[in-house]
Amino acid sequence: MEKEPLNRRDWIAGLEKGLAILEAFDNDHPRLTPSQAAQLTGLTRTAARRYLLTLEHLGYTTSDGTLFSLTPRVLKVGWSYFDSARLPRLVQPFLQQITAQLGEAAYLSVLDGWELVFISRTSTSRVMSTGFVLGARVPAPLASAGVMMLASQPEDTVREWLDQCVLTPYTPYTILQHDRLLQEIRKAGAQGYAVVEQQLQIGVRGVAVPLRDRHGKVIAALSVNMQIGEESAEAACARVLQVLQDTALSIMRTL
Repeated sequence: MEKEPLNRRDWIAGLEKGLAILEAFDNDHPRLTPSQAAQLTGLTRTAARRYLLTLEHLGYTTSDGTLFSLTPRVLKVGWSYFDSARLPRLVQPFLQQITAQLGEAAYLSVLDGWELVFISRTSTSRVMSTGFVLGARVPAPLASAGVMMLASQPEDTVREWLDQCVLTPYTPYTILQHDRLLQEIRKAGAQGYAVVEQQLQIGVRGVAVPLRDRHGKVIAALSVNMQIGEESAEAACARVLQVLQDTALSIMRTL
């Protein structure tokens, strides 16, 4: 997971700082003053203000004179990934087959640092809140696909991540103890699939399997989300696991 160090001559600090300003906006900080942006990014107030004004000129932020907020133009940057990446487009028909067979929302997810990102998905005709929007990011240890992805990493790396991670109790059932999370990750690695219940949403279960490339490397995870209802975890796995595993194998053959 470690990246090769970049030669200092190739590093553009201004680009890094501009992206840091964009990433400072989130659910807790939908609108920012230059001072707040500076505090969140480690820039000076003057520098933060200049970046915000530049982004406003380019159409990525708007301001009422004091507070800055993002504009829909920012979506163009994010959607460029979905428009250009091969994997989400290749997998989409397979996800639709999963949903047609199981009647459950299906997802393709990848790791981005400590977070799980949903890069392709389908939905069902049923009205129920068991899903994540395209591009949603969640703590990897709290989602079935995230647990499955972490299980493919060296345990020392996972331990290091857990030591640096501060988890939020999304539900009364959210596991916050790092040793318990590590046990779940080990279990998923040993059995080849992950089952996570009520970690992010009450009454919701996720089941995930790894997606491998032709060399056997785990590159993503396939998962389905469902209402727990009266169906046990064992019954749910018996119903969905073979479909997920067969689909993952079919996708691998097309890569």
